[in-house]
Amino acid sequence: MKTAFSTISKTQSLALIIDDFKQITKVGLAISVVFSSVAGYLLGAEVVDFKILILLSLGGYFMVGASNAYNQIIEKDLDALMNRTKNRPIPSGRMSVSTAFTIASIFTILGIITLYIVNPKTAMFGAISIFLYVCLYTPLKTKTPLSVFVGAFPGAIPFMLGWVAATNNFGIEPGTLFMIQFFWQFPHFWAIGWVLYDDYKKGGFNMLPTGKKDKATALQIIMYTIWMILISVFPVTGLTGKLQLSVVSAVIILLLGIGMLLFAFTLYHKKDNKSARNLMLASVSYISLIQIVYVIDKFLS
Repeated sequence: MKTAFSTISKTQSLALIIDDFKQITKVGLAISVVFSSVAGYLLGAEVVDFKILILLSLGGYFMVGASNAYNQIIEKDLDALMNRTKNRPIPSGRMSVSTAFTIASIFTILGIITLYIVNPKTAMFGAISIFLYVCLYTPLKTKTPLSVFVGAFPGAIPFMLGWVAATNNFGIEPGTLFMIQFFWQFPHFWAIGWVLYDDYKKGGFNMLPTGKKDKATALQIIMYTIWMILISVFPVTGLTGKLQLSVVSAVIILLLGIGMLLFAFTLYHKKDNKSARNLMLASVSYISLIQIVYVIDKFLS
């Protein structure tokens, strides 16, 4: 009986350790980042190299995991104040700062090495993303709403990173992919900031552009959503080098964008959390769907 209980206890402990590891590296977010990187790679690659694809995916996860672990070390005291984050590994006391720092450091080294094997430019952009996220975005979150603008830079790198991994080149094509994800982040993160406004306030985070859940914030969300739609369909013009988009796919992406814009207008009129949550979910669907449309369009054209 004692052996059985001991086995159960060890199994539960292992499950908790794995769960904490997933939380400190934010596996869910990492998967979405890897998805964007893979989509960018498929768009840029003339011939798909599965070895490069695997290295890019691993490197992307290491980079995101490192950034999130460093972030949670820096914000551990603030995380303890918010309902959404107080049960994270560090503020809950389940993981020490030194353990988290070790994970972050190992992930940084592994990420840079893995992406360097892909090509040096990919490693460079990966390293830049960690630096911007940890050293600029994270400390600015309690200082100014402009932190969202700063954070949009590392957040926009993954889609572009895939193209650079495939071509070892940075030009108009990865630049366009960067801009798509750059503009997308404003309606996405401001919707999150709206929903979590009260909780963020406990931690001293000021994420909304006006600092309030008002029409001026909602209006900025609408404006950035429009910019996002325009840049998303721009490749149909043929002015973005090898990054092409057929008229049919451009129409599909335009309709998806209009759908997201309607959610933004609903938030403008209602100014409630339900509308913000719907916009947040719509934004997640939008970025994933347009990346799929881009990839399908390439291989069907």
